[in-house]
Amino acid sequence: MSATIRPDTSRDLDPARDFDASPEGDAVLDTVARPAAIAEAEIFAGPAPDEAVISAALIPDALAITAPKASLLRFITCGSVDDGKSTLIGRLLFDTNSVFDDQMDALKRDSKKFGTTGEDLDFALLVDGLTAEREQGITIDVAYRYFSTAHRAFIIADTPGHEQYTRNMATGASQAELAVILVDARKGILPQTRRHSFITSMVGIKSVVVAINKMDLVDFDQATFDAIVAGYEALRPLLGFTEVTYIPLSAKNGDNLISRSVNTPWYRGATLLETLESVQPKTLVSGSDRFRLPVQWVNRPNLDFRGFCGTIAGGRIAKGDTVLSLPSRARSTVRAVYGPNGEVNSAADGEAVTLTLNDEIDASRGDVIVRADDPIAAHKVVEAEILWMVERPLIPGGRFVARIGSAQTPANVRSLNEAVDIHSYEPRPANALLMNEIGRITLAFDRPPVSTTYAESRELGAFILVDQLTNETVALGIVTSVPREPDVAPAAPVPPPLASTAPPRTAGERLKAEWLGPSLAADAARARGVTAFRAAAAIGVAIIALILGLALWKAVLLGALDFALRPLLRRIMVPAETETRPLDPTDVGDGAGI
Repeated sequence: MSATIRPDTSRDLDPARDFDASPEGDAVLDTVARPAAIAEAEIFAGPAPDEAVISAALIPDALAITAPKASLLRFITCGSVDDGKSTLIGRLLFDTNSVFDDQMDALKRDSKKFGTTGEDLDFALLVDGLTAEREQGITIDVAYRYFSTAHRAFIIADTPGHEQYTRNMATGASQAELAVILVDARKGILPQTRRHSFITSMVGIKSVVVAINKMDLVDFDQATFDAIVAGYEALRPLLGFTEVTYIPLSAKNGDNLISRSVNTPWYRGATLLETLESVQPKTLVSGSDRFRLPVQWVNRPNLDFRGFCGTIAGGRIAKGDTVLSLPSRARSTVRAVYGPNGEVNSAADGEAVTLTLNDEIDASRGDVIVRADDPIAAHKVVEAEILWMVERPLIPGGRFVARIGSAQTPANVRSLNEAVDIHSYEPRPANALLMNEIGRITLAFDRPPVSTTYAESRELGAFILVDQLTNETVALGIVTSVPREPDVAPAAPVPPPLASTAPPRTAGERLKAEWLGPSLAADAARARGVTAFRAAAAIGVAIIALILGLALWKAVLLGALDFALRPLLRRIMVPAETETRPLDPTDVGDGAGI
């Protein structure tokens, strides 16, 4: 029950007397408490039974606390080894008051035990939580951290810089909208910086912030900063980034992280946090404008319900819409759309739904439900870019299991078209891909999955390759092109006319047909070849007879008899190979395969 506030102004307050023993203690506490705190308590506790009303004028702070954030930004930090990615995130969390007291106490203890910054706090330990990471002072796995400001909420993915953990970096980049690429001011742009930049571009990130870190170790030299900017600008046309921001900073000391640094008077741009709060990242559209639902599960709780469950990968769906199930192309209409809280009128891209249809069609995990006019199709062969992630090399002809969307199918690398030189980003011929190399391949599926290009749909254009024996993920890839399907199936080829087998008219033709057989007699080229072969065999028989001591005329007679009688002997000795009339492929009898 809410308290009725009756302030007593006739006497001074004695906390020892009034707050413990007086029945009006709660009321007195309410009068001296902050109005914002009262309002916040009421908001989180809900309305009281007697419907007490608090003036809106008393709760501006409480409203600010519960106001929704303007937007959500997902970004990653990437770059080469020891460029300061984890330190930057840790310092960002610290400076935005996103570190809890118990985390702060643990950071102080861990900085003494594992820290690499002497007596100072090692902010990287706020992100690197694995024992191996702390012992080695490196990042191994992707670490996700969450924080918010008054203008925006953020999800950060801290990715490893070591080359052997490139696969983890690619995993973090696949769901990001913006990349913060760190460069050590002392070392400049390194091969791993180039590799991470290419992977960032490959997965569709178009907006990046190049954070030139450790400027304190080069005395905040503007010439060093300008040289790195010029070097990265030379790479930019090959990467396809549409928006690149360069910021000089010191993650350890916080220079240009939250507030402008007095050490860089020559820099007039925004700080890192200001950039993150205001940027509108340009990325590939997560989903197509067309409705697509990869089926993840068929929900069958009873005889009267069959629902197709999944997360919408593009567009919008509503009750009554006509849909197709691919690849079977079975047609139906939507009976109902169910969300997490029950039936809804419609659902859009990114929502998890269950669809029920008016017709009993066969759709299972891996199929895709689309609108009736959607041109997307199942493809047996696609062109793709892949990142090879294991030590054994990829060679053409390799067999894997491909997982694309919710489908899983055996596949083979039909050809390795080229590899990408990570230093120049130029294609080069290759007969194998080594670990962490990027290549372009032709991939063939045993069971064609529904797919499209990655530029059109992230969900149906990205895939992984899994080793069939070890179940190890060996590559990730994106579909760059799919074959253009013909509008009309090509007509069946017309079979060549059968050779004429009409009965010969003259005695000579009849004799020729008997000696050669009907089929050979109708084919002049084959007839000449068989005749020459039989003549050579007869000459060979005569020569052997001479060698064995037979008279010349007898040897010649023996050869002539062999030449004349060989077809007759063949028919007598091998009756199953006698000549028959060629089959007409259009003539099908009972039990014949078609």
